Amino acid sequence: MLKREADTHTPADIQQLMLDVGRNAKKAARVLAMQPATVKDAALHAAADAIIAGKEEILAANARDLLNVEGKGLQPSFIDRLTLTSQRIDDMAEGLRAIARLPDPVGDVIAAWERPNGLKIERVRTPLGVIGVIYESRPNVTADAGALCLKAGNAVILRGGSDSLFSSQAIHRCLCAGLAKAGLPEEAIQMVPVADRAAVGAMLSGLDGAIDVIVPRGGKSLVARVQSEARVPVFAHLEGLCHIYVDASADLDMAVQIVVNAKMRRTGICGAAETLLVDRQAAATHLQPMLAALSAAGCEIRASDEVRAQVSGLLPATEDDWRTEYLEAIISVTLVDGIAGAIDHISTYSSSHTEAVIAEDPAVVARFFNEIDSAILLHNASTQFADGGEFGMGGEIGISTGKMHARGPVGVEQLTSFKYRVHGTGQTRP
Repeated sequence: MLKREADTHTPADIQQLMLDVGRNAKKAARVLAMQPATVKDAALHAAADAIIAGKEEILAANARDLLNVEGKGLQPSFIDRLTLTSQRIDDMAEGLRAIARLPDPVGDVIAAWERPNGLKIERVRTPLGVIGVIYESRPNVTADAGALCLKAGNAVILRGGSDSLFSSQAIHRCLCAGLAKAGLPEEAIQMVPVADRAAVGAMLSGLDGAIDVIVPRGGKSLVARVQSEARVPVFAHLEGLCHIYVDASADLDMAVQIVVNAKMRRTGICGAAETLLVDRQAAATHLQPMLAALSAAGCEIRASDEVRAQVSGLLPATEDDWRTEYLEAIISVTLVDGIAGAIDHISTYSSSHTEAVIAEDPAVVARFFNEIDSAILLHNASTQFADGGEFGMGGEIGISTGKMHARGPVGVEQLTSFKYRVHGTGQTRP
C-alpha cells in the first residue's frame, strides 16, 4: 500500500509545497500562452497514445482504488464514477483527440470595430492563466481537465480525491508523457502530491495569486466548501436537480423514451432527471405509460397524492423529495397546471442546472425557454445531453450554474478570457 505523503508533512510543509506548485504552474502558464495550436495538439495526441499504451497499468491502478473502497458503504453511483473499464479508457483517449481537433480559441478575434477617431479595436481570446481543479472519485476528470486546460493555453493544478488516487496518478503520468514529447513543461499539468486536506485549503487561498480560477467537481459538501472559502472565482454547480416537464401536447412515445433515458441511462451523473412534472391535462393518457416504463427499468417512483390516486403501487413523495438530487434510480413525480405550473415548480425547487420540456406546442416551448433561467434547457431531448462532449466541445471541465461568462458546460472557449487590442495611427485624447 502506498503511504500517503501527507502522513509525514506538517501544515507548514504543505503550505510551502503548494506555493511551489503554484509558482511552477504560473511559469508554465506563460510558456503555454505562447504556444501554437500544433504544439498543444501534438501533446494531446501523444498523451492519448500514452493512455492507450498504459491501459493495463491504469486498470491495475483503478483496481487498487476499488479495493480500497470496498466495505465503506458507498453509493452505487459513487462506485460507478470511480470505476474505469477498457472502454472508458478508450473513450478517455478519444476525448483527448477530440479536444485536439477543436479550433484553438487563443488569439481568436471575438469582435472588432472602428471608432470615429480611427482607432481600431479588437476583443481577443486569451488564456485564463492557472486553473485549480478539485474533484472526487472521477479519475477521468484528470484527463478531461488536463486536456481542456492545455488546449486553452492554461496551466492546471489537479487535486483528485483520495479514493481515486492511484487511478489519477496513472492517468497523470500519461499526460506528462504527452507534454514531454511535445517539448512542453510538465509543470503545465500538475497533480497535488499530498492527500492532506490542507492542500485544498491552500488552493482555495489562491496560492499567493498563482491560481486564477477554481473548478470543483464532486459532492455537494465539496462544492459548498469551495464556494464558501475560495478567494478566487469559482466555476461550479452545487447540485444537478434536473426536471422534465411533459406537456399535454407531447408525443406519448417520445415522452416515454426520453423520460426513461433521462432518468435511467446513468443515474449518477449531474444531468440525470430527478423530478418528472406532468401536465394535468395529459395525466389520463401519458402518466401511466411513463411510470410503467420507469418501473420496468428498475426505477423507484415517489409520487404526490394526486399521482398515487391514479397509479397504484407508488411510494408517497414528501417535501424533501422535490429538493433532492437522488443520483440513484429514484424519481419524484407530480402533476402541474400546464406550462405555468411547471415553471412555478421549477423556479421553486430547481438548482438551475438542466431542465427539459417535452411538447409539440411551440408556444409552450417558447415560454419554457424564455421564463426558465437554468444553465441548460432542452426541448424534446433527454437531460443526459447536459454534457460538454455532447455539445461538441470535445469534453468539459464541469458545468457551471453561475452567472459569469462560463455557464453550462465549461469547455475550451469558457476556459479563456479576453483582452482588447487597440490599433492607432498617432491619436491622442483631447
